[in-house]
Amino acid sequence: MEDVFPVEVKLQEAEGSLTITWSDDHVSAFSLAYVRGWCPCAVCQGHFTGQWRYIESRALGLSNVEPVGNYGMRMIWGDGHDTGIYQFDYLRGICHCAACDPTGERFAERVRSKSPLGSFGR
Repeated sequence: MEDVFPVEVKLQEAEGSLTITWSDDHVSAFSLAYVRGWCPCAVCQGHFTGQWRYIESRALGLSNVEPVGNYGMRMIWGDGHDTGIYQFDYLRGICHCAACDPTGERFAERVRSKSPLGSFGR
């Protein structure tokens, strides 16, 4: 998955959504609440845990999305929360479109094991 990267990121604040078009032409459409719920930062996920946890939050709005190197992006939320770096493989791993999640199982998950390298994995 390391060769797959976003070629377009569209923040639609009014609709409360974030759409990512990937270099392999896949499109991931997320609600902002869903992306915030999977925030990967240590404040939200804790330190040295073996799992990713979905944290329910009200939609706070996303004021900006910034690139971080060649591997991820930082989300700056309306409440000022900005410490989560969403690696590209992590974002792709939470995609719940019909192709990635045909049964809806991924979308329903609220706890997921971390891989040894810390990526979200699939």
